[in-house]
Formats: sequence, structure tokens, C-alpha cells
Amino acid sequence: MLIAPIDTPRLQLRILLPEHAPLLQQYLLRNREYLAPWEPLRDSAFFSIEQCQERLLSNFKLMHAGLGMFFAICDTEDMVGMCNFSNIVRGAFQACHLGYSIAKTHQGQGFMSEAATAGIDYMFAHAGLHRIMANYVPENTRSAALLQRLGFEREGYAKSYLKINGVWRDHVLTALIHPQQ
Repeated sequence: MLIAPIDTPRLQLRILLPEHAPLLQQYLLRNREYLAPWEPLRDSAFFSIEQCQERLLSNFKLMHAGLGMFFAICDTEDMVGMCNFSNIVRGAFQACHLGYSIAKTHQGQGFMSEAATAGIDYMFAHAGLHRIMANYVPENTRSAALLQRLGFEREGYAKSYLKINGVWRDHVLTALIHPQQ
């Protein structure tokens, strides 16, 4: 399940393979503290080259099975973010979850919006999805604003939804429906 990179005006969305683990590891290590408030607790092993290789292999298997699409967001030299479409469900649902992160050095410049738009367009046009869901903790105003700009609509509120940074956190539930279905 390899696809050609998706180019945007300033970025490229790429599928990483296990041999690209150093690129993923560098991104994770550079942004470890910055992303910590919005992610599950990560032990030191999570950042090892071996764990990065295993995650990339697992992602590849999920993509091959049609259960996810995992994009690295890259500028000319480095990985600067992630845009992942996971938990793909087919049948009558035709939906997935969107997860994303952007490097601290690239926040507030429209990079995540640019990358997510390209990823969403791909998932609607080529993966045939009808619905993409994205959830965020209420305090994450940047995610709230991003999802609103992308056209996501609030659909609900989930109490104690995910364990983020060691604490069960409430989440705002949003979704984007394919505009031409």
C-alpha cells in the first residue's frame, strides 16, 4: 500500500517505512516535551529507534489491510508533523479517526491546516470515506480552531474519553462529512 507522496505548496505527505525510523525518531525527540500535554504518557523506550521501526512496520501492515493511512508531514529536509487516519471502518460506516501533530517550530503558520486538508482530500477521493472524526481535549484551543477551519462540526462531548498525559480526559467529538455524498 505505497502511494506517491502528496505535495502541497509548502509540504509533502509521505508514507514512512521501517528504514525511515531515524526520521520519525528525530521528530518525536525534538517535540517530546511540546507534545506531552496532548498525548498518552510515553516511556523512554517509545522514542527508541527499535520502537520507531516497529511502529512504522505496524502502520504499514494496517495500511496494507485497509485499516489506516499514516502520513509523515515533511518540509524540504525534515519531518515536521504527522497526519494519521486510523480505525478505518468499511461497510455502512465508511469512516475513520484523524489524529495529527505539528512540530513546535511549525505551529501557528498554517502548516497543519495545509497538510490535513491534503490528507482529508486524499481520504475522501481515493479511500472512499464518507466521514472523518477528530476529537480534542477542550483546553486545546489550537485543535478546536484547526478543526473548525477544516469544516469539522461538533457532534458531542465524551467524559473521561482518553488517558492523556496520565489522566483520563474529556474530549469534544467532531466530524467532517464528505461534502459530495
